[in-house]
Amino acid sequence: MSHGPVENEIQPLLRWLLLRHPGTPKTRAKQWIAAGRVSVNGEIIRRPHHALRDPGDTLQLLDRHATALDLGAGWRIHPRVGLLYLDSAFAIVNKGPGLISVPADNCGLSALSILADFLHGKLKACERGAAGRSLPPAYRKLQPLPVHRLDQYTSGVFCIALNSTARGHLIEQLKAHTMKREYIAYVEGRPPTPKGTWRHWLELSADQLRQLVITPAKAAAAEDTAQEAITHYEVIAEYPHRAGFVTKLRLRLETGRKHQIRAQAAHSGLPLIGDGAYNPRYREKPAPERLIPFDRQALHAEVLTLEHPERPGQRMSWKAALPKDLRQLEFLLHGR
Repeated sequence: MSHGPVENEIQPLLRWLLLRHPGTPKTRAKQWIAAGRVSVNGEIIRRPHHALRDPGDTLQLLDRHATALDLGAGWRIHPRVGLLYLDSAFAIVNKGPGLISVPADNCGLSALSILADFLHGKLKACERGAAGRSLPPAYRKLQPLPVHRLDQYTSGVFCIALNSTARGHLIEQLKAHTMKREYIAYVEGRPPTPKGTWRHWLELSADQLRQLVITPAKAAAAEDTAQEAITHYEVIAEYPHRAGFVTKLRLRLETGRKHQIRAQAAHSGLPLIGDGAYNPRYREKPAPERLIPFDRQALHAEVLTLEHPERPGQRMSWKAALPKDLRQLEFLLHGR
């Protein structure tokens, strides 16, 4: 015969919830918790194993309306896509290198299409744990919409809207420069100061594949085809290397142009490690003797901060850890 916990005994939230709702399957109770439907003293708790004493009547099961899924380190919904946050307005994803952000004419598979398949039940999460399986049914009707994007070979965090009104608000934040985006980059060389700002005018090449840095006079003549690009940088670390110095930078975008960081860094004498488009050393055949081997631009979108599109004044932030290839690159640099 089983007995409930004794008075003042500390137990997981899941145990207290099951005691309040006997006969409920454990998987369903975990789903309630993950969906933000369980509160204690008015505070939503999303961790089934959160330990506490008997909450009594302060434990509440909220209605079935989907609120938000704050997924901590993330649900791995695809080998190259982690889902960090989800509610009825938008999603935050952590994209791996090599995957495009949104569908393109020449490639249908993207972070956005993977999220759509997951929401619509066509794709299972990679983890076997309950969190990876317990997407509440209310999320099945959501339709992902593009807001901004990362280059195919840039890893990291970005947002996807889930309704047209939210999309409009998020795009306005981009235009007003209130969406904060911070990147980590590994570049060849050393900047002249520990902190600084790059301000350039950019114009796309005729084939639309590369950004060209042009003079202010040419930008004035170019009118609509030229765009100002502003990036703030800060040195995080420097690595003496037999090929010369490598610098780890934190970069904050003020504007968000195509290839902005890559083009500005190269123009400033600090081309990214691995960048075949803007670092000419990675196009040389045969490869230069002391070239650091890396098969993509060493660029990672680390931090994203924005205002919730349906809750004015509520700022939210997410951070994506460095992926495996950049951790390996840093280990290599430390060793030399």
